[in-house]
Amino acid sequence: MPIKNRFAELLPEITEWRRDIHRHPEILFDTHRTSALVKQKLEEFGCDEVVDAIGRTGVVAVIRGKSNNSGRTIGLRADMDALPIVEATGLEYASETNGAMHACGHDGHTAMLLGAAKYLAETRNFDGTAVIIFQPAEEGGGGGKEMCDDGMMDRWKIDEVYGLHNWPGQPVGSFSIRPGGFFAASDQFEITVEGKGGHAAKPHETIDSTVVASHVVLALQTIASRNVDPTKQVVVSVTSFETSSKAFNVIPQRVTLKGTVRTLAPEVREQVEERLPQIAAATAEVFGATAKVNYMPGYPVMVNADTETEFAAEVARNVAGDCDEAPLVMGGEDFAYMLEERPGAYILLGNGDTAPVHHPEYNFNDEAIPAGCSWLAGMVESRLPAA
Repeated sequence: MPIKNRFAELLPEITEWRRDIHRHPEILFDTHRTSALVKQKLEEFGCDEVVDAIGRTGVVAVIRGKSNNSGRTIGLRADMDALPIVEATGLEYASETNGAMHACGHDGHTAMLLGAAKYLAETRNFDGTAVIIFQPAEEGGGGGKEMCDDGMMDRWKIDEVYGLHNWPGQPVGSFSIRPGGFFAASDQFEITVEGKGGHAAKPHETIDSTVVASHVVLALQTIASRNVDPTKQVVVSVTSFETSSKAFNVIPQRVTLKGTVRTLAPEVREQVEERLPQIAAATAEVFGATAKVNYMPGYPVMVNADTETEFAAEVARNVAGDCDEAPLVMGGEDFAYMLEERPGAYILLGNGDTAPVHHPEYNFNDEAIPAGCSWLAGMVESRLPAA
């Protein structure tokens, strides 16, 4: 099961789809153009069923194999949404939407899954059913959860589910994967530090919220260095520091801090959620200020099932000749919600020596398309072998 010749033939067409999607990025659930394009293509391919408006703007297609003695169904998922980034690639197919860009390669994921769907609808060389899933709002909107909450897994009786993500810095068309916790849980927090504002020339008459908030930022770093077992992974990052004053001569009454927490173990996630408000409040109290914390749980840890990870790795080895062990990733991925409902696995596909994801100069590498399509189609054919 090496790279399939059909995908070499389809490469110009799939590349054209990808670049069209790249020109017209859409954010979160507002993937109306992309979803309509996906639906149109799936209907043209002759899929047995195409349904939109799953998880608001998600699209699901059903492709039945030549036989169904197995009675089993394999799901394949791609994400469709872009990011609120101003593109700086200078490409002839660069974003035509100001302030939006496919800076994470979801345009490539969508195009590759469309290519795999076209091939599977043409050949149907499998025993069972393939369900093709196009998801909105991966970038912070929880579109995967909304599709699951809409009953997708039960409605189409999905037994296993698989997905992939391009990976800059990994050789083009190569694969890597790991079992167990793979992508981190991604939580957010907002801390409001309330002091006593006043004239900057009379700091002794104030409770300086900027000084207090600065101590809070530093104190929060002790969660990783002094609270959590050093053999466990945790990131606590304060990413925004905003005061209630913009004047040079005013000590502000209030400072708002925002940030994110990334963890790979449930017990660590719970520990941080407990300690962060305690540390913020106690630190502020030392200075006579207060700190109120709004802790917002986000995506759960994305966990690859052991057996299904090996299935995915074997198909990758058949396509590319090898499959490496992937690193732990402290980024979040809402495919985690689908893996909470069904066993499956998520794999990384090499994007070559490109700018990193979420960078204004990033671009999906079209040379990776044949390998990605071959792996996606191969997961169906290997898990549902024809008699």
